[in-house]
Amino acid sequence: MGTNARLFWILAGFFFLADAIYIMWSLLDTSHAQVEWVGAVAIGLSGALAVLIAFYLGRIHSSQGGELPEDRIDANIDDGDAEQGHFSPWSWWPIVLAAAAAITVLGLAIGPWISFIGVSILIVALVGWVYEYYRGYFAR
Repeated sequence: MGTNARLFWILAGFFFLADAIYIMWSLLDTSHAQVEWVGAVAIGLSGALAVLIAFYLGRIHSSQGGELPEDRIDANIDDGDAEQGHFSPWSWWPIVLAAAAAITVLGLAIGPWISFIGVSILIVALVGWVYEYYRGYFAR
């Protein structure tokens, strides 16, 4: 991850250098002799985005205390296995939630009255999914 951060710092420097060259080139153009702001702002914001990503990756790299198993050559596959979360393989609530979201968006496209039905089903599905471990056979 440290290598990724360094690559994004290099990319940020490239974008800022390219932005300066772009501005100078547009000022040296004899036909217009003014800054072309759309390109200058777009290239500058690309550099700012690269700085944000590089800063984030650098902070994550320093907070995790070294290299990830994926970054080491001598690492095994099992070194990178981590807890991914708890998912219910028997749960039908995500399917109901997706159908309710589809009905809601369909209502926005066709008629607003369909959205009210979709939002009501969406709320029921969301509550059912959140509280599925508090009722029935798998209650805690």
